[in-house]
Amino acid sequence: MVSRAERGVVADWWFTVDKLLLAAFLTLIFGGVVLSLAASPAVAERIGIEDSYYFVKRQAVFAVPAILVMIVVSFLSPKQIRRFAFVAFAGCVLLLVATLFIGPEVKGARRWITIAGVSVQPSEFIKPVFAVICGFLLAESQRRPEMPGRIFVFLLMSIVAALLVAQPDFGQTMLVAMMWAALLFLSGMSWLVIVGLGGIGVGGIVAAYTMVPHVRGRIDRFLNPDKGDSYQVSTAQDAFVNGGWWGQGPGEGTFKRILPDSHTDFIFAVLGEEFGLILCIVLVCLFAFAVLRGFSHATRENDGYVRLATAGLVILFGLQSCINMAVNLHLMPAKGMTLPFISYGGSSLVAVALSMGMLLALTRRRPEQTRYVTPIQFEAFASRA
Repeated sequence: MVSRAERGVVADWWFTVDKLLLAAFLTLIFGGVVLSLAASPAVAERIGIEDSYYFVKRQAVFAVPAILVMIVVSFLSPKQIRRFAFVAFAGCVLLLVATLFIGPEVKGARRWITIAGVSVQPSEFIKPVFAVICGFLLAESQRRPEMPGRIFVFLLMSIVAALLVAQPDFGQTMLVAMMWAALLFLSGMSWLVIVGLGGIGVGGIVAAYTMVPHVRGRIDRFLNPDKGDSYQVSTAQDAFVNGGWWGQGPGEGTFKRILPDSHTDFIFAVLGEEFGLILCIVLVCLFAFAVLRGFSHATRENDGYVRLATAGLVILFGLQSCINMAVNLHLMPAKGMTLPFISYGGSSLVAVALSMGMLLALTRRRPEQTRYVTPIQFEAFASRA
């Protein structure tokens, strides 16, 4: 046990970190490894991998660095988080540019790059550091009106969006844009600008629908499933129906054997079939708890940078979770987006762990928060001195 009398780094971290948030994230990470037992073996068998537990083992291996990254990053101070975000953002931009030229093309997109024998998806890592940078710049523009923080935020968003669209990855572009717009709103941007940005967003969706056949096909299949191939979404819906309230039981699902990407984009449907609506509700509540608790910290924070950066990280986490679940339930067009901590994928798991590590660091109790002294108390102390 760690004593309150100790003043070491670990003791300070333990007594200032949000233990409930930490427990929620660790539960999701371990739950992702356990739940991959339901979805991954069928995928391995379908694509011809001899080891049925190939993806399960890799998910367990990825969980180790993910936990280490989350905990190590949570030790940092808000100032160190800000510095790290700027350095990491520059590195991610370089990797995204390199991906366009030397990354392998998979299903018509270049999203991966190999570093020291490890495949990395830079777009996963640029999202949280971009959220922190936006929070800092917008807070500085509020504190010092002469600083063109909002102009820098617009320029950085243009760079990130251009690199993501060039891959192309419209799902990640939409996710980052929604987070960015939410931070602009929270920072006090005028309604005229907000409405104008909304119009630009709608125009971008219309342009993508008109000019990109892949996007048009997904939207058409969502609006009219009978118009095209809606096999994935239809199979996912059948999986939920087959699962009912209590599910078919661990390993007893059948639709996972024919559902493409059942261990990544559509793992929520597999869980619905094998464990039922009850587990799905528990999982939704766990995600909702993390989001609401993160927002609770943000609303109590006096530092504008910490408040906006915390909100940005929470918005990313919540939106990505909602988008994945909504796609599985056919509430929005397919986006190819993972369920944080649950879906298989090394880059996704470590990147989300990095994001939540920064959230834990920013929400740690600091002296100015825990040792508030009223003016009367200060005067009494000064008179005694």
